[in-house]
Amino acid sequence: MEDLLLPPKRVQVGHHALDGDLVVPPQARGLVVFAPDIGRTRRNPHHLHVAHALHECDLGTLLFDLGPSQETPDGSEDTMMPSERLLEAIDWLDRRPALAALPLGLLGIGIGAAVALIAAAKRPQRVGAVVSCGGWLTPALETLSKVSAPTLLIAGGADTEVLAMNRKAQARLPGSSDLVVLPRIRHLFEQASARDRACELACRWFTQRLPPRARGARHG
Repeated sequence: MEDLLLPPKRVQVGHHALDGDLVVPPQARGLVVFAPDIGRTRRNPHHLHVAHALHECDLGTLLFDLGPSQETPDGSEDTMMPSERLLEAIDWLDRRPALAALPLGLLGIGIGAAVALIAAAKRPQRVGAVVSCGGWLTPALETLSKVSAPTLLIAGGADTEVLAMNRKAQARLPGSSDLVVLPRIRHLFEQASARDRACELACRWFTQRLPPRARGARHG
């Protein structure tokens, strides 16, 4: 999918002026900010496919480039910088009254799911729901006890390492959570059926778990 369902508004997010694509349907019931997998851009076809599905559920989306990550001394990805930039995006939205009025969800893919959960832990009053798709969640384990937002974890049944990580993460989440395992799937976006199922689950979670939109709120 080369284009979003609705024409995106090109934006520059926060003081780092990160390039982003903002779509807000006319009757948006909420806004979902994407935390992509490390090394993936906002124009990745998988991200655009999920964004299409959310738009069809009357959910707005903000896709932006988190920028490069750095490796820690043990060779793992350092999520500090991407998490700070995601927080910067949330604060950028909140400085715009029309967007600040919309309930906010976070959707993370791969290690971006850890980034999303770290941000949810730091903005508990703002983030209303989180969806993790194939999340590599080890970097977020120490902060999960501070995540109050309802959280959906989606993992492939054939990806045993990620599945074990997601089970460990769910045990640490203090609030409402669910883990959905897609049997015989390793990568969620590798097969169309798994991709579509993940989109369906994400749409349902956000529409059911995000708080209601403020009465009379307009996105402009």
